[in-house]
Order: sequence, then structure tokens, then C-alpha cells
Amino acid sequence: MTGSLKTRLRESRRPSFGTWISSASVVVVDALKDAGFEWMMIDTEHSPVHSETLASMVAVLGTEGPTPLVRVGDVSQYLVKQALDAGARGVLVPLVNSEAQARQSVAFAKYPPAGVRGAAAAAASRYGTQLGSYLRRANEETLVGVQIETQQALENLDAIAGVEGVDLLFVGPQDLTLSLGLVDARGDPKVREAMRDVVSACERHGKIPGTLVVSPEEKRSALDLGFRFVSLAADVRFLLQGASEFLKA
Repeated sequence: MTGSLKTRLRESRRPSFGTWISSASVVVVDALKDAGFEWMMIDTEHSPVHSETLASMVAVLGTEGPTPLVRVGDVSQYLVKQALDAGARGVLVPLVNSEAQARQSVAFAKYPPAGVRGAAAAAASRYGTQLGSYLRRANEETLVGVQIETQQALENLDAIAGVEGVDLLFVGPQDLTLSLGLVDARGDPKVREAMRDVVSACERHGKIPGTLVVSPEEKRSALDLGFRFVSLAADVRFLLQGASEFLKA
């Protein structure tokens, strides 16, 4: 585990830009890995990425490409273990609505005594050949993010942000908009105010605020609010936009 993204985020105030991988395509990951993104978030919650494909995606990124991160499908010990054993450098856990769920997320991502993750001779430790060094560094260098995307999460914001071991609070803008009863009105002032509240909670508790944007305007707005971990759209969106531009031309 070299060049820890978590360390860079902790030591630098500069924004960190990555992108979302929703296509379940190893080829897409390979094609985008030299584009300049600092990290890639492989989505296993809403995308048909099974464990073998996930392992291949992480392997393609290796140690020189963007840092591989995984959004797991649930607050699940099994899913977190699968992602980290495959070599992901961090996990993002969706729909974390309470302090208890945040604590579970941390425990599943950490080895004892900080958590309950089990050791394995898997890809993360080069199939056991580097197990000792990996075990000594993993707890410190693995990024743990939780998603704030419901009214309930907003109500428990300080309790969630105060959990030791949570590094990143990531706003899921579309689900948050839905939870606030605004359907797809992501630009509504209520959504912006909720996002500002997340950034403020991160500042109070020393966490990293993150979100996803789908346009240059949303990017500017996110940076103005203080977000420092920003997904620049997603692979499938790039594909659709590129195709649309060529057809219009």
C-alpha cells in the first residue's frame, strides 16, 4: 500500500478529483486510468459488478494508476471484506443513517483490535506474500467513507461525523434530493443547505467532505461549499455525452 490517498487527503487541503465507475467494464477502467483522475470509485451498489470483475478492475489500476475505491452495496461485513481483500484502498458505505451504522462500517473495514476484519492471503496482501506488512499498515491507510443521503442521516449528522475511524462523509446528491421530497431538483436551495451542513459537520469533526457532480456548474458549486473529495461524473455519462456530441456535430 504505497502513496496512501487517505494520507494525502489528511495532509492537503487541495480538492481531490476522481470519477465513478458504473459500467462494470474492465476495459473502461483501463481506458480511463491515464486520464488524470486521482481515484476511481467502483460502484457495486447500483452496477452489475460481481466479485471477479471487481478484482480485475482493481488489478488493472495496480499501484501506479488512480487509487481504487469501492462503493459497497450495504452496511455488510461480507461486502466490505470482499472489496478490501480484492485490493481496494477504501470503501464507501451507502445509506448510513445512524451512529451505529457508521461504527459498523468502520469495524468491518478494520483489523482487530480496531475492528473485526478477518485476515486472508488475498490480492491485497499479494496472496499472503506481504501479509505481515499489509496487516501493519491497512488500518491506518484504508479510507472509510459513509454516505449521507437521507433526512435521517442529516438528523444524526454530528453523531455520524463524530465516529472515530470514519474519514469521509460523502453526500449522495440524488438520493438526498429524493429524501427531501424534491424528486430530481438537485439545485434546490434546500439541497444546497443540507450539503453545507455536511461540510460544516466535517469541519467540526475533522472529516473529509465528498460528493458527486455531473456538470462544471455543479463542480464549482461543490468547491464553493467546501467539498474536497469530488467525483467528476461517471464513466457511463462520459460515454453518453461523447456520443451525443458527435451525433449533434
